[in-house]
Parts: sequence; C-alpha cells; structure tokens
Amino acid sequence: MIVRNWMQHNPKLVDGDTLLSEAKRILSEHNLQALPVVDDGRLRGVITRAHCLQAAHFVARTQNADEYSFFANRLKVKDIMVRNPSTLQATDTMEECLRRGQDLGIGQFPVMDGDKVIGVISSREIFSLAAHFLGAWEKRCGVTLGPMEVKAGTIGRIADVVEGTGAEVQAIYPIARNENGSNGHPRERKIIVRFRAAEMKKVVAVLEAAGFSVIESVDAHCT
Repeated sequence: MIVRNWMQHNPKLVDGDTLLSEAKRILSEHNLQALPVVDDGRLRGVITRAHCLQAAHFVARTQNADEYSFFANRLKVKDIMVRNPSTLQATDTMEECLRRGQDLGIGQFPVMDGDKVIGVISSREIFSLAAHFLGAWEKRCGVTLGPMEVKAGTIGRIADVVEGTGAEVQAIYPIARNENGSNGHPRERKIIVRFRAAEMKKVVAVLEAAGFSVIESVDAHCT
C-alpha cells in the first residue's frame, strides 16, 4: 500500500504570512487537521488545528482586548508553525507512514513528490485504512485467536476450519503482540479472522475443537 493512494490530494496550502485566524478558519471549514506552509514553492512548515486551538485558548484565558486584536489581526502562521516538518514521499508505504507516525508521535505528514507538496496524510486517512482492514462499514463477524507461532500452513488451516462450518472468510490478519514478537518467538501472533456466518457459536466451537484458543468474538448479525 502506497501513500499516494491514501493521501488527501490537492491539499489546502497557506504561506507563512497568512494570519493564524485565517488558517484556523480554513482548518475548521474544511475539517482538516493540518495545513502545509509553502513559500516560493517550497515547504517551510506545518500548522495544525492543535496549534490554532492552543493559541485561541491562551487568548481566551487572558480576556485581554489587545491579545484578541493581536490574534485576529497580526499573529501569523510563521510565528507558531512547526518548521522543517517531517514528511513522506508519495512512493513511501503506508507501513512506513505508520511506523514513523508512532515513532515521532505525529498525526499528520505533508506528502512530497521530490520538493513539491502534493498531498497530506493524517490520522483521518490512517483511521480509514484501519477501518478498511477491519471491515468497519461491512457486517462481518470476527474472532481473535490466542497467540500462536505462525508457520507455513497456519493461515490456510484456520481458513479451512472456519469455512468448514459454512462460513465465508473475508480476511485474516496476523497481529504481532509487540515489535519483537513474544517470549523470543518472532513469529508468534494473535490472529484476527473476519467472516460471514449464520452461526457464530458454531464457528467458535469448531475452532476450539481444532485446538485454537478463541479469546474474543464479535457477532455482527452478518447473515
């Protein structure tokens, strides 16, 4: 999965001299989390909704007319933006996006094609990706199987067991318990199985009879 295929295309941009109050209006009206700041065709920084809200809250707490006037008429994006922000290239993978976001504690990245800003990827797109994986907009039943070492044939065996009940497997996701696996076993995973089935209890019973530990199940009434 490539960032280019998940990002917000043709992003809203502002320059450093844009009033912060105007940036706040753009963010609110378009329901955005961040705006790239571009001067002379080059990315100079990022201004986020959080930055705008923090500044507005500070002014509101002071209850000072001069502070209100400064915020509305003089405070500029370049005064509080994040300079030299972390970016992604359009050809980067979503896996890289997720890793970097977690490592840096960042919820949005400008997306670059060389030196040109061509998109933005934010927590909204990341949530959308997760929702697609988990079938959030579909009626899928699901189970999570307890940690196991995933070897050749493991996923196929799980699919065979579930489909042997008459269920229709939609997706199977092995999930690492932590970055390095568990207890020294790098291939040990929990397994999330999403499917359509007439009888959830039957699927759970058959999986347990086959030796799998079902640690949770979700019946989406998906018949």
